[in-house]
Amino acid sequence: MVRSRPSLVPRSAIPLVFVGGALGTAARALLEAAYGSSAGAWPWTTWGINVLGSFLLGVLAGALTGRGGSGLARQVRWSLGTGLVGGFTTYSTFVLEVHQLTTAGHAATAAGYTAASLVLGVAAAALGLTAGRRLDDGRSRGEEVRS
Repeated sequence: MVRSRPSLVPRSAIPLVFVGGALGTAARALLEAAYGSSAGAWPWTTWGINVLGSFLLGVLAGALTGRGGSGLARQVRWSLGTGLVGGFTTYSTFVLEVHQLTTAGHAATAAGYTAASLVLGVAAAALGLTAGRRLDDGRSRGEEVRS
């Protein structure tokens, strides 16, 4: 008897991921085109995009923690998390920029960029997760969340 493996991505989520990814990628491309960095300089735009994306993904994960894995929460997770934020952030550009900095003789900048991206990305995600959980806790108690 041949068993079929369940798909990692439900068919209903594919359009959500596609549209979210297209929007996230377009936003990133516009920011990179408008605020690109010069050769040998710190890639501020990519760095900012990735740290902001880490924060947003943390908020989303925290806010949806108590919402379960089906229904609207799942659709939001696929369209905004995997699609929009996944398209907005960019590991490939980060790696390319580290390589370009290193091969152009800017190893210290490359090392600092790598360390700052990792440390601040994780910190931003943790901060976002905390903020998202506070939002979720406030909603689950029926309270207004104040900033």
